[in-house]
Amino acid sequence: MKELERYYKVLGLDHGASLDEINQAYKDLVFIWHPDRIPKDNQRLLEKATAKLQEINHAREQLRQIHQNSPKRSNYPPKTEKQPAHAYKTASPYQPHPSQPGQNSQTHSHKTHSQQTHSQHSHSQNNHQVHNHAAWRPHYRDLNGADLQGANLKEKDFSSRSLIGADLSHADLSDSFLHKVNLEKANLYKANLFRANLLEANLKGANLQEANLIGADLSGADLSAADLRGAKIGFGKRIMVKLTGAILTGTILPDGSIHQ
Repeated sequence: MKELERYYKVLGLDHGASLDEINQAYKDLVFIWHPDRIPKDNQRLLEKATAKLQEINHAREQLRQIHQNSPKRSNYPPKTEKQPAHAYKTASPYQPHPSQPGQNSQTHSHKTHSQQTHSQHSHSQNNHQVHNHAAWRPHYRDLNGADLQGANLKEKDFSSRSLIGADLSHADLSDSFLHKVNLEKANLYKANLFRANLLEANLKGANLQEANLIGADLSGADLSAADLRGAKIGFGKRIMVKLTGAILTGTILPDGSIHQ
């Protein structure tokens, strides 16, 4: 129990916080503590940030496992099929009346039939639960080629997701967590990526024309052959996009020039 309390404390949450709250706290803290945001010449801070990030990751994984293994977690989709199961167990339509003849034979037959039916029903419930679990956790589902034009994806977590060739034109991805996301050849025309976390993202050949990249962190991202013509990257001569370690081979820059 003390360990559990510590995990919540690491994420700055109260005991019993929902999975959505856990994920949001995780995103906020990673955005603050990711080592790529620390000056490389400050070894003390780099070590502190690395240790903090490991602690945050561990706390989140432990709490996620607890939520996934708990049948009563609040974030789980309502299981409407469970109500008939409860009603079935409390009602006894197959129970013979004590005064009926052949009670023993009928009782055995009906009990056997009831047990088989209940077993089948339980199996169906389990299948439904697994199905809901997969649907409820779209975090690992690929969205290659998905049509997300103009979608409101503000503060969403797409870390490590695959959105190859997806259409995200005009989508709001501000403050979104896109760490290691695969957006190769994706259409991000006029997308709002304000303060988006795109650490180590794959943006090869992506269309970022006129996208809002102000405040975005593209450290370690691969922007090879990406098109950034007209993209907003700052104000005047002040660049407000982090590109530490980014790959810009063949990238079309906001002014139309090609980076060599």
